[in-house]
Amino acid sequence: MIVHPINPIYDENSEILILGSFPSVKSREEGFFYGHPQNRFWKVVARICNTPLPNSIEDKTKLLHDHKIALWDVIHSCEITGSADSTIKNVQPNDLSAILDNADIKKIFVNGKKAESLYKKYIEKKIGIQAVCLPSTSPANAAWSEDRLYEFWKNEIV
Repeated sequence: MIVHPINPIYDENSEILILGSFPSVKSREEGFFYGHPQNRFWKVVARICNTPLPNSIEDKTKLLHDHKIALWDVIHSCEITGSADSTIKNVQPNDLSAILDNADIKKIFVNGKKAESLYKKYIEKKIGIQAVCLPSTSPANAAWSEDRLYEFWKNEIV
C-alpha cells in the first residue's frame, strides 16, 4: 500500500479544483504533482493562464494560487505497479472536505478517465458535486497532442 505523499494545493481563493488519480513514481520522488517531464499538465495550464512555464515547486504553486486553481488527487492510498493507472487497486479515497470547507470551489475537474471513474465511485455521491472529465495530460495519452489538450482544457476551464 502506498500513501499519497503530496499535500493538496489550495487557498481560500481557489475556485476550481483539478483532481488527478495518484502521483506517478516521478512525482512521488519529486514530491510534487505532475513531475514526469513528459506529462503535459504544466505546459497546458501555463498556456491557459498565459504565463511562462513554471519550473520550480514554488513557481508551480504560485501559478495555481494566482489563477485560483486547487490541485490534488482522488486517491489517498492504493496498491499500484509503477505509475500505471491500470494497476491501481485497494483504493482509499482522499477526503476533499479540507479544500471544500476552506475554499470557494465552483467547479471540479478530473484529469483523465481513471480519475473520473474513481471520483464517481468514491467521492461524487458523498459530496454531491459532478466533476468534468478532461482528457489526461499523461504521456500515455498519446492520441491527444499538446495543442489538442490545450484547446479542450481551455474551453472547459476558462
